[in-house]
Amino acid sequence: MDFLKSLTSAASGLKAQSSRMRVIAENIANADSAPTAPGAEPYRRKIPTFRSQVDQETGASVIETGRVRRDTAPFRTKYEPGNPNANARGEVAMPNVNGLIENMDMREAQRSYEANLNMITATRRMVARTLEILKA
Repeated sequence: MDFLKSLTSAASGLKAQSSRMRVIAENIANADSAPTAPGAEPYRRKIPTFRSQVDQETGASVIETGRVRRDTAPFRTKYEPGNPNANARGEVAMPNVNGLIENMDMREAQRSYEANLNMITATRRMVARTLEILKA
């Protein structure tokens, strides 16, 4: 087993999941953000993308954060006839962020982050154990 490849792959996973968690946190923070001006669109949910590549130095498969794209799902509406941003029916367009989905995505990202961290820890232990065996 190539320890450097393992560490490189796991480190790229940590970086990707960290980036994913930042995007999810931004979505959660803006879940109830109303439009800032009449006729303006509210916050649109962001979706991180990833791509797999091969690291040229080590030959390891790594994951990289791709472009963050906008979710094209329709906005939620909220009945607030007194709101200056309301349409003729008294509805205000709200962000297309679903808190339940974001929380589940966050949990998945956290678990993936932990799995990559455990891979780094296990690799470090194997390297240390190999060095101990070679010293004996």
